[in-house]
Amino acid sequence: MKVNVPNQSNSPSTDEIWELDRPTIDWLDGIDELRQRTRAQVPVLTQHRRLPPGFRVLRVGGKFGLAVGIWSFKKRHLDQSASRSDISRRVRLVSEDLGPTFIKLLQIISSGEGLFPVELVAECKKCRDQVPPISWEVAKEIIERELGGPLSEFFEYVDSKPLAAASIAQVHAATLLSGERVVIKVQRPTIEELVAKDIAAMSWLAPFMIGRIPVAALANPPALVELFADCIVEELDFRLEAANMLDCADMLAELRQTTYVVPRPHPSLVTKRVLVMERLDGFAFDDVVGMTKAGVNTEEVVRTGMIAFLEGAMLKGIFHGDLHGGNLFVMPDGRTALLDFGIVARLSDFRRKAFLRLLVGATMNDIEGQLGALRDLGALPMDTDLKQVIRDLNLDGPPIDPTKLTGDEMVNEIQKVVKALLGYGARMPKELMLYVKNLVFLDGAIARLAPNLDMFEEIANVATHLATNHGDQIAADIGVDLRNVEMDFTGIKASFGVNPDEVSSLTYSELLERRALINERLVNRSNSKNSTSKWKSASASTVRVIGKQIQRLRARFVK
Repeated sequence: MKVNVPNQSNSPSTDEIWELDRPTIDWLDGIDELRQRTRAQVPVLTQHRRLPPGFRVLRVGGKFGLAVGIWSFKKRHLDQSASRSDISRRVRLVSEDLGPTFIKLLQIISSGEGLFPVELVAECKKCRDQVPPISWEVAKEIIERELGGPLSEFFEYVDSKPLAAASIAQVHAATLLSGERVVIKVQRPTIEELVAKDIAAMSWLAPFMIGRIPVAALANPPALVELFADCIVEELDFRLEAANMLDCADMLAELRQTTYVVPRPHPSLVTKRVLVMERLDGFAFDDVVGMTKAGVNTEEVVRTGMIAFLEGAMLKGIFHGDLHGGNLFVMPDGRTALLDFGIVARLSDFRRKAFLRLLVGATMNDIEGQLGALRDLGALPMDTDLKQVIRDLNLDGPPIDPTKLTGDEMVNEIQKVVKALLGYGARMPKELMLYVKNLVFLDGAIARLAPNLDMFEEIANVATHLATNHGDQIAADIGVDLRNVEMDFTGIKASFGVNPDEVSSLTYSELLERRALINERLVNRSNSKNSTSKWKSASASTVRVIGKQIQRLRARFVK
C-alpha cells in the first residue's frame, strides 16, 4: 500500500493521502471486459419465460396483488391525494417486505421528483436511510473473507455500527493502520442471487401490467424492468464502482471542475463485495441554514454543479446516474462531495453528440434539431418523421400557458400529447432517463438552495460558459460555433409555458407558484370527476419531462 505520496490527477479530492496509479492497481485489470460481461447479463435476466420462474414470482405477485386489491376496495372512500398516498404506502411496505431488490427500485424512484407521483416519491424516500443493517458479525466476516485477512491486518479501528445501510450494501467508518480516515462499503450476503430471482419475477409479471400503469405509459413495464436491471447489475460488483469513481474524477479534472469532489477508492482494498474509500464530511445537501452560517454560497453550489453535470454528459460522455440528497453533501469550503458511483451513465460518441445537439438546439430554438437529438438518444424510432411530429404536436405553434387553462383543458392537452407520443413509439432509454432524473433532482436543488435565481439569466450564463470554454470542441463535434450564435429565447420561454412577448424574467420562486397553480387545477378537476385511479398528476409529471411537446426537455438543462 502506498500512502502519503502526491496524488495524481485521478481525483480532485482534498488531502494528499495515497497514490492512485492505474497501471499498478490490480482490481482494474480487465475492467472493461468485466463491465461488458456484466451488461451482457441483462438480456439473460430479463428474458421472456412462458412459465413462472420459480416460487419467488408467486410471492411477489401475491403480495402486490393483495396490496392493490385492498387499496382498490378502499379508494372509493378517499379523495385523490389520500388515494395516491394509500397505494404508495402499500407499495413501499410490500417492497420493504420483499427485500433489497425492490427497496433499490423504490430508492431509484425516490430521486424521481417530477417523474412520479409526489406521494409515491415521498414514501420511497423513507427507504433511503431506514433499511435494516446486516449484523456486525456478518459484515465483519464478509470484509475479512474478501480482503483475505483479519481486520487488524488492515485497520486500526472499525466502527461496528454502520454509518448508513442501503439496499445493496452498508457503510462503516474506519481508520487505516497508517492513520487515514476511510469508510468500508460491504455488500449484503446473497444479494446477487436474490436480485437475479427478483428481476426474473419482475420480467415475468411486467407484460401483464401493460396498459394498467399510466405513469409508465411512455416506457411500458417490461422496458422499465429492463432499464432497472441494466442499472442494478453493475452495482453488484464494487470493482466497477471503484473504476467509475476514477473515471468520473478524471473527467472532472480534465474539465478543471474542482468544485466537485470524488472520494478516492483504495488502490488495493477493493474487491467485488468490499470497497474501501476515502472518508469525506460536510453539510447535508438541504442544510441551507448550516451552509449559509459557514459562508457557503448556495447559489454557486447549484450553478457549478449544473455546469459540471452538463459538461460531463455532453463533452466527455460520462455522468453520475443517481443524484439525490443521500449521494452528495457540501463541504465547508463550498465544494460538493459526490458519493455512490454504482450507477454511472456512459455514452457512446454518437449519443454524447446527440445530448450536445439537444442543448445547442434549445439555445437556437431549433425544434427539428432537438427532436432529431431525442430520436438519436433512443426516445423515438430512427425512422420517425420529425416534421410530422412537429405538426401533430403543434411544436411550431404559439406557446400554451398552462396557468390559463382549466383542469379539463390541461388534461385534454396531456392526453393528446401522450396519445401522439405512444403512436410514434416513444420510450425512455436508460441514459435519457438517468439524465432527466438528475435534472429533476437539480431542479429541486434550485428550489432549496437558490429560489431567487432568474432562470432565463442562468440559461444565458450556461450557454456563455460552454461557448467560452468549449467552443472549439462543440464546433468540431456538431458543426455549430456557439461563439457566433445569438441565443433565441422564444423557444426557451415557450418551454416554460410563458408568453415570450410578455415575460422577460422568471425566478424559480415564480416558477414554483405557476406549478402549484397547475397542480391545484389538475387535482380539483380529478377530484370533481372522482378519477382517483388514473393518477392524473403523475401523468402530468411524466409528460412534463418527456412530452409536453418535447419543449420541457429543452429547458430542463437549467432547471
